[in-house]
Amino acid sequence: MTIGPIAFLVPWILAALVVLPVLWWLLRAIPPSPLRRVFPGVRLLLGLQQKEVMPARTPWWLLALRIGALAAAILAFAQPVLNPREETGSGPLLVLLDGGWGDAPDWSARMSHVAGALNLARQDSRPAALLQLSDTPPAEPVLEMRSAADWADRLQGLTPAPWGPDRESWAAWFEELDAGFETLWLTDGVSDDGEARLADALLSHGPVTVVPPAGGVRALTPPRLEEGVLRVSALQAEALPGPVSVAAIGPDPNGIERVLGRGESEFASGSNRVDISIPMPVELRNRVSRIQLETGLSAAGVVLADDAVRRRKVGLLSGQASNEAQDLTDPLNYLRKALEPFAEVVEAPLNDMLNTAPDVLILADVGSVSAQEEQDLLDWLGEGGVLIRFAGPRLARSGEGQLERDPLLPVRLRAGGRSVGGAMSWGAPRKLRPFPEDGVFAGLPIPGDVDISAQVMAQPDPDLSQRVLAALEDGTPLVTGREEGDGLVVLFHVTASADWSNLPLSGLFVQMLERLTQSAGSRSIDEGAVEGLTWTPAQVLDGFGRLQQPTLVAGVPGEDLIGRNLSAEVPPGIYASGDQRVVLNVMGPDAELAPLAGLPDGVTFAAMEQEGETRLAPWFLAAAVLMLAIDVLATLMVSGRFRNVLRTGRRAAAGIAVLALLAVSVPAEAQEVLKDPAPTDPEVLYAANETVLAYVLTGNDRIDRISEAGLRGLSRALFTRTAIEPADPVGVDLETSELSVLPMLYWPVTEYQPDLSDEAYVKLNDYLRYGGLILFDTMDSDLARNFNGETPNGRALQRIALKLDIPPLAPIPEDHVLTRTFYLIQDFPGRWYNTPVWAEAAHDVSEVEGLPFRNLNDGVTPVVIGGNDWASAWAEAEDGRPLFPIGRGTSGARQREMAMRFGVNLVMHVMTGNYKSDQVHVPALLDRLGQ
Repeated sequence: MTIGPIAFLVPWILAALVVLPVLWWLLRAIPPSPLRRVFPGVRLLLGLQQKEVMPARTPWWLLALRIGALAAAILAFAQPVLNPREETGSGPLLVLLDGGWGDAPDWSARMSHVAGALNLARQDSRPAALLQLSDTPPAEPVLEMRSAADWADRLQGLTPAPWGPDRESWAAWFEELDAGFETLWLTDGVSDDGEARLADALLSHGPVTVVPPAGGVRALTPPRLEEGVLRVSALQAEALPGPVSVAAIGPDPNGIERVLGRGESEFASGSNRVDISIPMPVELRNRVSRIQLETGLSAAGVVLADDAVRRRKVGLLSGQASNEAQDLTDPLNYLRKALEPFAEVVEAPLNDMLNTAPDVLILADVGSVSAQEEQDLLDWLGEGGVLIRFAGPRLARSGEGQLERDPLLPVRLRAGGRSVGGAMSWGAPRKLRPFPEDGVFAGLPIPGDVDISAQVMAQPDPDLSQRVLAALEDGTPLVTGREEGDGLVVLFHVTASADWSNLPLSGLFVQMLERLTQSAGSRSIDEGAVEGLTWTPAQVLDGFGRLQQPTLVAGVPGEDLIGRNLSAEVPPGIYASGDQRVVLNVMGPDAELAPLAGLPDGVTFAAMEQEGETRLAPWFLAAAVLMLAIDVLATLMVSGRFRNVLRTGRRAAAGIAVLALLAVSVPAEAQEVLKDPAPTDPEVLYAANETVLAYVLTGNDRIDRISEAGLRGLSRALFTRTAIEPADPVGVDLETSELSVLPMLYWPVTEYQPDLSDEAYVKLNDYLRYGGLILFDTMDSDLARNFNGETPNGRALQRIALKLDIPPLAPIPEDHVLTRTFYLIQDFPGRWYNTPVWAEAAHDVSEVEGLPFRNLNDGVTPVVIGGNDWASAWAEAEDGRPLFPIGRGTSGARQREMAMRFGVNLVMHVMTGNYKSDQVHVPALLDRLGQ
């Protein structure tokens, strides 16, 4: 029964409210009328004052108070609930997840919603099934129903895929399915033109509830260079206004990944796309490896950078031999200096340079080329190359492009040229005119000291004005250009040296070459270079946008890369074929996002974040008890007995004061003897009587559940493999829990780790000083390989460690006792691997009989720090099944086993100290003892 936002779980009790009017009449206190007797002596009582007056009937307000208390009690027993969950059906339940990159930004909220739905299904004994639309539909249209509790145990192992859902294929699968069920569909809100058909197919089997995301889904297109500035486009499905920011990430000179630049913009109302500029120097731009959204991260929110934003390969060729002039007159010298900051320079004969597949070719005063060389250059231009030519005496004398159009020149040239004091003379050197706003040099500032003293002239053909990229103040062309195939031919009408102008000596020369060089097309997904080859993934993106090592991904044909057919066989990432590298991002340059459309009227919608239901019965019971207490006091006051109560209260207060004085007069020693023994914390007793592995409570329910499951799995391994028999793991609150009885703490560090009090730090430092060990796990080894603090979890770890008494640390060496306390191991993997794990640095290293002997303070290292997410690797369900996938096939099983062996070695190290280290070096110890 529901009334507004309140539901009653036991509504039949409300029928008792009907008797309240009867109780009103019964509770009225009407005393019987007094008997009348004639007695003249009553006159003696006349004039006496009556101190206590008994009312003829109960006051109405007191009666209302009693009726209110009784009504509150009736409502409490009816079990009222505020914001109750909607009633669900009784048949099978299908929980449907899109399961693609669009689910990643709010994945934890989705898992919480699914867990709540499965919990309700479990309470109602409803069978359930869970599917992800990013998976490939099964061959047979059979829906496997299981108990809701079974699916709930598997939720922690689910992760979003780095590609989108295939709703069309699943719609066809559901159309062939013959079963009835209710569907809860958690969608990412992004259209793929298959959502309407899928919704119709689901409605044919039963009711459908669609749960859209709470916030908008966003993505990025591949980066590009425009006017020398790095830009990306941000996309969103819902056209909502709001800010958006991105970060450009790449290695610093030490190889540590850092944020190299940031860009911000804002979506306008009704807009699904906005361009974001990331200003940064060329040196930093060449280091950018990826660009990602700063909030709402997913595989589509990360774009991998390719050659489109990095250094171009530029070939240089001069018409004069290198030994004909010194460097100051060599045109290639100026070009090398200008190109060095942003390009890879190649110098070789023309045919050899073309074989290296350069992005740009620069010919400095090359008069003419052979017919075969011309054809090779035209073929290269047709594939998107950029040919830049500089004028000079050889080009002017060659006659190329004077009588007929030369395909390797943008314009026809006049015979001779113009110079100061020449036949077509200037009175003085000329300055540059401002660059056209729509040209390749738009926005570049023109220095006032750049002078042009000579140039080759262009024929005044009708299309000359369309080919001028830069001009002098008198309108004559300085730089011209023309498209040839998919490429571009550009001519500087001056020399590349300082003979005809001082342009090569200016910073403008560098900027102009950079603009032309970066205009060369990207070779990230070039059909000619990719098709026909087999590409092997070097690194792949997961659904959350993190780069990982590929597992069981075979070679991919180039045709699949060109078609962007993302799947488990072709995930987004970096692919290699020989020395070539290409990137495959989730979004293409022209991609767009659109919201779901065309859903049928039969579907219902629900919010992702639902208000939790609140039980009101305790509040109603408390109100009833409070009103009854007020009724007691009011009855005493009305009956005139309240004074007696006050008098009795004064006597009781006096007695309490006497007892307090006696307690103060007792000596302190006697008080200590008389005091009751302090109650003992049950958790302390439990940890003191049993061997217990403990984890730090983070406040994040998901992380805490993973920690508990991980230590439970490790405890089982210790029980079955060693003499240690741990009890069930416990979670500890660093502010309130006693740590001294715990041998080891597993501390999963999250970015939302709250600051600790000074008392907690004192407790932790004492724990570390007197034999305790803390395993810090940032769970982000793919991002924080050297614990540089550039990841959120890494920064949280640095903040925690500031006040901890942590000794000097070093990566665990090959001969550390941790490598042999029980198993002989060399790596310490968890869910991630191949990242350094840090422990206390050795104090002394000396060589004894060829074996390193380490003096490790006859105990355990107080801290071990890593980011391999060990708890996820150890985590097991109640029936012993692993909760999280690790790798694929036998390699994943091997990695999980090595992770479990590391956990066993770590606990044995805590229990035995350097015992194993001493055993290995028994000969050396005996020799030192003189035995």
